[in-house]
Amino acid sequence: MTTLAKGGNTAVQVGAVRVVVGWQQGAGVPDVDCTALLLDAAGKVRGDNDMVFYNQPKHPSGAVVHDGKQQAGGWGYDAVSADLRTVEPGVDRIVVAASADGGSFGQVPGLHATVYDTATGAEIARFTDMRATTETAFVVGELYRRQGAWKFRAVGQGWDTGLAGLATAFGISISEEAAAPAAPAAPAPAVPEQRPGVRFTKGEERLPAADRQRLNLRKQQVLVSLAKRGAAGIRARVIVVLDASGSMHRLYKSGIVSQAVERMAAVAAQLDDDGTMQVWAFADLARQLPDLTIAEMPGWLAAQTPKRPSGVGGSNNEASVIDQVRRWTAANPVPDPTLVLFFSDGGVHRNAEIERQLRDAASEPTFWQFIGLGKGNYGILERFDRMAGRVVDNVGFFAVDDISKVSDAELYDRLLGEFPTWIPEVRRLGILR
Repeated sequence: MTTLAKGGNTAVQVGAVRVVVGWQQGAGVPDVDCTALLLDAAGKVRGDNDMVFYNQPKHPSGAVVHDGKQQAGGWGYDAVSADLRTVEPGVDRIVVAASADGGSFGQVPGLHATVYDTATGAEIARFTDMRATTETAFVVGELYRRQGAWKFRAVGQGWDTGLAGLATAFGISISEEAAAPAAPAAPAPAVPEQRPGVRFTKGEERLPAADRQRLNLRKQQVLVSLAKRGAAGIRARVIVVLDASGSMHRLYKSGIVSQAVERMAAVAAQLDDDGTMQVWAFADLARQLPDLTIAEMPGWLAAQTPKRPSGVGGSNNEASVIDQVRRWTAANPVPDPTLVLFFSDGGVHRNAEIERQLRDAASEPTFWQFIGLGKGNYGILERFDRMAGRVVDNVGFFAVDDISKVSDAELYDRLLGEFPTWIPEVRRLGILR
């Protein structure tokens, strides 16, 4: 086994390896999550699939896998595995990085990385001299090709801009002027300090540790999804609308609705740091539920989502809740745009009324993103993208068979696909100032 100093390297003469990042756990110690990035000869990812991490745990080639976390004896471990024999020819380097949730790597004692031979479990190399300080994303090392063989280099460099800095440095653009990717051992300022990052949300420090970790991982993914569209720094008020018709009973009872709301709370937390999200439920009637505050999210979910909200009837009347949300946003203006995340399991039949409401709403600073939760009839919602006669396209729609089986990466990419492009258009038209 070789002990590497910062910048040192060693030959990797086995077919498959496992790179394990370890740290000493304790009160106030940030949690650590590993990411692998498959880079071409120019030092960039070739596409979104070349980022392997918590929400995208396996590369399509099968060559690189995020193994997941373990803990033992007061130590935490996260790891990625690479079958070097099956890595595609277009991949020149595999960067192994980590992000710190709730602090910097200077607050993570015992940070180290160990490279193992997957077949035998033998240690190939160990890197302990990382000297981390304020970084919130950190490249611990990289596997790279040299004259037809593989080597491992101890890097130990990072950014204080978290996952966004990491993504930018290796080719996921935050803006058209994004900085060029950093060389392997380049100092931390590969990303300008003014780059937007994961926002601290009012009240999140009061969440249980597991809930706080999950929220921050999802906020990071929201940021990555926005960064792909050059919109990492946007702000918005987020409102959630929940179908509470009779056909939704199973989705409430099984916890699908609770999971969906928790995932939407991360969108609200990243877009607006006030720690509050408005929620409506509807069937025949519409009813505004108590605001969901990030600090009280576990209790809110337990109180509001185990079963269908009462007092709203059993059949669908989307037009009624759209009208109610429009009236509320008009009475409670904010300087930022509003994003409405509207869940429905179908059965849409009041097409003319819905069309009238959303046509009229096109001149308001609100984007309506509809999410179908099954294979139901979505009526006019599926046709709005092709409907002329509005001052601007203010509606997005996609359907999923089972939202619980959709990764956060895919869900946020789809949720935030149209909203960022709508904002400059409504600014140009003077709808949003």
